[in-house]
Amino acid sequence: MKLGLAITLIVVALLVGLVVGFFVSRKLFQRELEKNPPVTRSMIRTMYMQMGRKPSEKDINRVMESMNIKEPAPKKTKNNKKEDKKTK
Repeated sequence: MKLGLAITLIVVALLVGLVVGFFVSRKLFQRELEKNPPVTRSMIRTMYMQMGRKPSEKDINRVMESMNIKEPAPKKTKNNKKEDKKTK
């Protein structure tokens, strides 16, 4: 009986560890992608310039939308917070 209980506890602990590890690593990966997106506006602009075209904002927006890239919101700094309070 003790052996069966020990095996059951080990299996349950492994399953819980796998589930928790999956969600933690998923959250960390998403946060890293938000901080460092795989493609940025400046990369797209450089790519257009290398092809010999001068990109317009419309071109860049079209590429960003086609790749389903969401740009991260600008980070709030102390100066931005002060300006937000002034405008309210």
